[in-house]
This record gives sequence, structure tokens and C-alpha cells, in this order.
Amino acid sequence: MAKARIVRQLSTTNAAYIAGIIDGEGTISLTRRHRNENRQLEVSISNTDMALLQFVKECIGAGRISSKGTYRHNHSASATYSISNRQALCLLRQINPYLRTYKAKRAGLILENYLKLTPRNGFYTPEITRLREEFVERFLRANPLYR
Repeated sequence: MAKARIVRQLSTTNAAYIAGIIDGEGTISLTRRHRNENRQLEVSISNTDMALLQFVKECIGAGRISSKGTYRHNHSASATYSISNRQALCLLRQINPYLRTYKAKRAGLILENYLKLTPRNGFYTPEITRLREEFVERFLRANPLYR
């Protein structure tokens, strides 16, 4: 198995810059890769400027960039940078002081709760399952567009 890449320590300038990009163009989400799985932390940025996404990946030292298809002739090709789970948690620790939108609240909830409600062995007691479901609901409600 490949060893997980370590997230680099960001300079104050780069942490603030990346936080601004995430505030404007990014997402902090709890996603499912498969239907019955628990949600996993993911931070992503979608953009048409590949150089910007490559800069972010180089600064952070981890994550991946994937191309997105275009479905209409008048749409520009775009790509998404994403980083997940504990690497994303490490990134959020560094950029959280600079987030200004509702994503700051989401990052705070993640930093406060994610590790204690995500056992590394995958064993969820009924209590942890209940607390995690409550946490996910609070997290989703931190987006003003969520109903």
C-alpha cells in the first residue's frame, strides 16, 4: 500500500490565500464514496485554471487533481483539486483562521468533532453512531443553502 503523503506546513500567506480560494471556489464537505458508507471529510476546489490547482497541490504537498468533463460546447474544461480524510483535517487546521464564509463554521465543527467521531478501526458503537449522525446534521446545516 502506498504511504499517505504528509501535508506541508503552509506559510501564513499561502494558508490565507488557499483559505480565500476555498471560501470562493471550494467546498468543505462530508461525502460518501459508496451508498452505505459513513461520510468522509473532503476539501475540494473546482476551477478552469489548471495552474491555480497545481499551485494549491504543490503548496499543500498532497491531494489529487482530476479533470471534469464538459457537457456543452460553450463550457470551459475544468478540473477539481481534492484532499480527504486526515490530510484534509491537517489542511483545515492551517487555513481555519483565515476562512470567512460559512465554511469557517464547517471547518470549526470538523476540527472539534471529526476525530473523536471517526474511529480509525471503523468500529462504531451505537453511541458513536448517534453522535456522528447529530454531528453530520449540524455540519450540513452550517451551509445557509441547506434546507
